[in-house]
Amino acid sequence: MRMKSFAIVAALALSTAISGCSTIGSRLFSNNYGAVNDAGYQLPRIPIEKVPLKYHRQEVNYDTSEKPGTIVVDTQNKFLYFVEGDGRAIRYGIGVGREGFEWHGTAHIALKREWPTWTPPRQMIQRQPELAKFAGGMEPGLKNPLGARAMYLFNRGGDMGYRLHGSPEWNSIGKAMSSGCIRLMNQDIIDLYDRTSVGAKVNEM
Repeated sequence: MRMKSFAIVAALALSTAISGCSTIGSRLFSNNYGAVNDAGYQLPRIPIEKVPLKYHRQEVNYDTSEKPGTIVVDTQNKFLYFVEGDGRAIRYGIGVGREGFEWHGTAHIALKREWPTWTPPRQMIQRQPELAKFAGGMEPGLKNPLGARAMYLFNRGGDMGYRLHGSPEWNSIGKAMSSGCIRLMNQDIIDLYDRTSVGAKVNEM
């Protein structure tokens, strides 16, 4: 029994070590994906055991020149880092834009919204006419594509049209299938939202 437990711990450590950024001394938050009652909405438990371990929220070693409070989006490896400083960051698994819809560059968080309304862009409605019924906005809720929280990316030209947001589609994490926005599991976007200030820098690497 003791050998079996040791094997499980060793396997988890190996999986974490090969997941990208240095994770020596990492701290996993795999137990933070249970059901949540939030503003009257009952978020269901995420079957986190079905999500690859590297995409679970975790605190990792992270060397960067970015200031604490900065968000760094690693679209290639499907990670988002919230820089804490002192060589540490909170890392989240993300879903990113599919080919032709990727987001690149530097922005800042201009707005934050809890349980936001989703309004599909005109170009999206042209591609998917069935979304026309939401042209005036889709009410917040468990099926809303923006999930429990959304943070809106702006640059010098104004609203970029991209969001950091939650998603009920937990199985899309680690994949490139969105229309350009960066999606997180709902329990993760709530955590990130609480850590992030309006005006925070968001940098894509």
